[in-house]
Amino acid sequence: MESKEATSSETLDHNHQIAQEHHEDRHDALTGNSDTCIIETEDSSLPSTSSPISQKEILRAVEVVERDSLAIADSFSSLFASLRIALSEVSSRSVDHVQCFNDAAGRLQESALDTATKGNLYINSCLRLNEEMRGIDTLAVQLKLLRRNVDALDTAVTTLVRLP
Repeated sequence: MESKEATSSETLDHNHQIAQEHHEDRHDALTGNSDTCIIETEDSSLPSTSSPISQKEILRAVEVVERDSLAIADSFSSLFASLRIALSEVSSRSVDHVQCFNDAAGRLQESALDTATKGNLYINSCLRLNEEMRGIDTLAVQLKLLRRNVDALDTAVTTLVRLP
């Protein structure tokens, strides 16, 4: 990721440098030495007049405009390439995040279903145990009676054994 950011930064620095160079070239061409020669107009209805701008200067200005246009086109091309790379990175990261979220949601769903299944099994086991424990009350009453009878028998045996 750092290399892509460095490449983007280098591209922007390079584009800025190119733009400055072309601006300086254009400035030099427009304010630099001018060879003045007379240009005749091609319009036959007007009398022949002289112009302080020479054909050489016009060609230089056209060349400067052409170079500037190429530099601007290169800058835009580089900018669009950088934007395309950045968009690709953002898109791939978004896809990765969506996939990660999907995986996490799937695992959470599996865990929730597993927990719900185990919870239902526990509840059913408790209900079965509760059903089986309903008959224990009568068994408890019977055990209490049996215990009284055993105690009474033990008391009777103890009194008989101590007699002599």
